[in-house]
Parts: sequence; structure tokens; C-alpha cells
Amino acid sequence: MDALRRLQQNLFSADEEGQQQEDDLLGEYQGLCNLSPIQRIYGFGGCLLAGLVFMLLSLVAFVRPIKFALLFTFGNVAAVGSTTFIIGPTQQFKMMFDRVRVLATAIYVGCVLLALICALLIHNKILTLIAIIVEICALIWYGLSYIPFARKIVSDMFIRVFDTEI
Repeated sequence: MDALRRLQQNLFSADEEGQQQEDDLLGEYQGLCNLSPIQRIYGFGGCLLAGLVFMLLSLVAFVRPIKFALLFTFGNVAAVGSTTFIIGPTQQFKMMFDRVRVLATAIYVGCVLLALICALLIHNKILTLIAIIVEICALIWYGLSYIPFARKIVSDMFIRVFDTEI
């Protein structure tokens, strides 16, 4: 509920001139990135739509794992990055490296880089496919970190399904 209220304040509250800016990575540049609420929604929608289009196009190129990896990874990053338009780059960065999801973020970013390295530098189709599969799993795990108790539920479900005790 608190997160919903903060999102609503970010989207629909007007910035006051006297409001203090937090010391963050953007610092004095934060004033250059102010968007109106409608611009944020358009940016979010456009970035998300572009990401989804690239991910769908990647399915057409599935028989060519290197092209698939490039299209899928670019679309994946664009779709994840679309939320930056809603909550802002500083808040997005803070949330990504929050204690709860720092490991999921690190694994996701590592898998994105690994998939691109396998596709662009190594040109190995099998390694590229493995990297993409791990990237998808990392993205799901990262996404679950935003839903309360979702990762615990999924972990418990996997333990029950793959439990070998009789």
C-alpha cells in the first residue's frame, strides 16, 4: 500500500521549486530528467512496447540462436528498463540494488552480459542458448522479488515438486 501511494505521488504530484533533491547518482543532473506524468506514461508504454516487439521478433529468429539472443536480450532490457519512466532512474537503481533483490539483479545483469558475450564474441550457439535460458530464469526470479512472498512460495513449490524423499 505504501509503495502504491509513493508511485501515485511520483506520477501525479507536481515538483515544487523548493523541494530538496536527494544526493544520488544523478546529483545535479536530476533536474534535467523531469518528465510530466503523461510523458512518463508514454515513455513507459513506448519502451515496454518496443521491448515486447523485440522479444516477439526474437521468436522468429529462434532458429538462429545468435540473432535470437541479441533480439531477446535487447527487448528484455528495454522492457525491464521501461519502469524507469514511471519511478525514475534513481528509484529504479535503488530498488534494483535493495537488499532483497541485489543477488537477483546481479545474476540477471550477469546473464545479460553472458548472453551478449556468447552471441557476439564467442559465436557459440549452445552457450548462447544456455545463457538465454539462465537469463530468462534470472528475469523471472528478479520479477518475483517485487511480489511479496512470491520467491518463498516458488521455492517451496520447487522443493515439494523435486523432493526425492518418499
